Amino acid sequence: MALATLYKGLKHVLGEWTWVSDHAIALSVAVGVLSAIATRWYLKSRLANDFEKPLPTQLDRVERMLAPIVVITSCCVAFSHGANDVANAVGPLAAVVDIVKHGAVKAKVEVPFWILCLGGTGIVIGLATYGYRVMETVGSRITVLTPSRGIAADVSATTVVLICSRMGIPVSTTHTLVGAVLGVGIARGLSAVNRKVTVNIFGGWLITVPAAGGLAILLFLVGRILFL
Repeated sequence: MALATLYKGLKHVLGEWTWVSDHAIALSVAVGVLSAIATRWYLKSRLANDFEKPLPTQLDRVERMLAPIVVITSCCVAFSHGANDVANAVGPLAAVVDIVKHGAVKAKVEVPFWILCLGGTGIVIGLATYGYRVMETVGSRITVLTPSRGIAADVSATTVVLICSRMGIPVSTTHTLVGAVLGVGIARGLSAVNRKVTVNIFGGWLITVPAAGGLAILLFLVGRILFL
């Protein structure tokens, strides 16, 4: 997370001051080491008196101590969501705006700031309206998540999405996170996964592409009739 932020995320904030991005690897390693030391000290100090307790009690205490870290890893997922999904949403719009403005199709176009704001606003509105249904499904209906399982799912999803963003591969953060949650569930056996919900999710994914394609065809035909 630190590497992605320092190497790419701060370029537009720092401007010409490139020292941070030039030393992003060393700085991110330092951040990781300091975070590991701080986390180890925090957990050890909070769990020092629990080593003699029964194993179920120890496991419960560990999960409780990991709960604040879930907040951090979830913020990492949110960062990766903005790094990739906003581009998926505004990329086609930016291409259309550039074609209308210059009358030519380019391999790469500049994305105006107002389009970025529009994409970010759309994601926020989506989260504020029907986002709770997605969070409910991913967080509780696929499999039972504990803080440790949530951290594993968050970190793996963030890593995959940020790598794909760096490679220029458009992926869905929601799909990636669902895959990570499924992986956490399958690690405990197939019986730990709600198969009915999983089938519904995969069915929705399969329907999305032809449904979007059909709607695009319809809108194009309507636009050609009305405006050409």
